[in-house]
Amino acid sequence: MRIFRETSGFVLSIALTASASPQSAVAQDTKEVPNEVRTFNLANTLDTNDFNDVQTALRQVLPRARLYALPTEKKIVFSGSPGEIAAAQKLITELDQPKKLYRVTYTITDLDSGKRIGTQHFALILVAGGKTDLKQGSRVPVATGSFDTDNAMHPTNTQVQYLDVGLEIEARLEGAEDGVKLSSKIIQSSVAEEHSSVGLQDPVIRQTALEGSTSLTPGKPLILGSIDIPGSTRHQDVDVVAELVK
Repeated sequence: MRIFRETSGFVLSIALTASASPQSAVAQDTKEVPNEVRTFNLANTLDTNDFNDVQTALRQVLPRARLYALPTEKKIVFSGSPGEIAAAQKLITELDQPKKLYRVTYTITDLDSGKRIGTQHFALILVAGGKTDLKQGSRVPVATGSFDTDNAMHPTNTQVQYLDVGLEIEARLEGAEDGVKLSSKIIQSSVAEEHSSVGLQDPVIRQTALEGSTSLTPGKPLILGSIDIPGSTRHQDVDVVAELVK
């Protein structure tokens, strides 16, 4: 637009330039960037808790993005802008780190009246944050009930349940700043010679358990405690050592 004005014989010309409307500027600034879809594989996530931690971190850090989790396949399908995908990739790389692997060896020494009569070693491979169980012994049948049948050869059918008897070790290991934290549960059980007063077929199971948590320095053994063998003069000393495998 041009405006003319006459002043003292002179013509003053003022030019006005139209600017873009505010609505068009806002529309240009808020133009959406198309989303991309990327599937991330969590190679080092071992259990559901670790997988959920990664999901939670992605949702908290990138709330505008969308993701779909596949826990059984350890995959996360992520939808977001290129910048959000790059941020998700960086975050997953930081969280999905390989876990340290340890060999945990329990040494059980049998003693009778203070004299050593035998030693057993049980080595378990544990990943930091993982759990491993070991069982050694027998399965003892216990009658839990019976019912009549129409079979003349076997008029009564007895229901049986089996109990694990022997040695059982449950171990869980967590990483720590100055070593590792080991949680152990050691159960020693045996069948007593006497019978139960409930019925002649019901055995009496003697059991001793040692349970607790302790901090270990890799490569240095530690005594966990002693277990008395029920019905005998024997007892067992238990020590453990953790060694870094990789």
